[in-house]
Amino acid sequence: MWDYSEKVMDHYRNPRNIGKIDDADAVGSAGSLTCGDQLKIYLKINKDGVVTDAKFQTFGCGSAVASSSILTEMIIGKTVDEVRKITNKDIADELGGLPPEKMHCSVMGYEALEDALKGYEGYKDLDDIRAEEDKKEKIVCTCFGVTENLIWDAIKQNGLKTVEEVTNYTKAGGACGKCKSAIQDIIDTYYKKEGEKKEKELSPAQKILKINTIIEKKISPELQKDGGDINLVDIDGNKVFVKLRGKCSGCKNSMLTLKAFVESTLKDAVSPDIEVVEV
Repeated sequence: MWDYSEKVMDHYRNPRNIGKIDDADAVGSAGSLTCGDQLKIYLKINKDGVVTDAKFQTFGCGSAVASSSILTEMIIGKTVDEVRKITNKDIADELGGLPPEKMHCSVMGYEALEDALKGYEGYKDLDDIRAEEDKKEKIVCTCFGVTENLIWDAIKQNGLKTVEEVTNYTKAGGACGKCKSAIQDIIDTYYKKEGEKKEKELSPAQKILKINTIIEKKISPELQKDGGDINLVDIDGNKVFVKLRGKCSGCKNSMLTLKAFVESTLKDAVSPDIEVVEV
């Protein structure tokens, strides 16, 4: 027997905002009856972009009902921009946690909300939009219709590291199991990219050292060939303060030298956010 929080049990036994809004400004759905859970959410949004009402209809287990119920309470009174930031982890946390095997219920709430906001942001025919998205997205788990993008988002938002965890959050791999190797490939690819990203990130000290080295070893020697030079004065975040010397200091093309050569070289070698300022 799974261990549910008192809040989960309360929202299961006494669900809030259950029903339908006939003149809803946004409607979204997630899941399907074939996989056992289905949710439809209705939003009423005023001219200021604030959700004034939210209702849901769901078919599923107690966790699905509780997740849907708490979600409607979380979004009523919030702006669309605030609602857009809600994740499945926020839904589960608001409930006081869910058993690992039931985390897919919070994911279903997140998916339905995302679907509703797509409709609110200008799409008129959600069925056409879903059909287009299905063509673009690769289905990994054919048993439950789980896409690669959904698995990737679940890994990113919840720090999932095993196939079992992905199954708990998305149901992918929970039936025939043929897609488990594909799920493992997605996990491996995600963490490989995250590792590469961290390797590329420099600490402030490393950034300063690298900028100084590039100026001394690469930029300065090039300027010296034409009788000029450059000194590093200071670094403040992504702003690099330098002083041109020699012929470069009085050259009418000094700004071109700073932007087209010095700044461009540092952008390519250190960060595209680098800005060079002459002092």
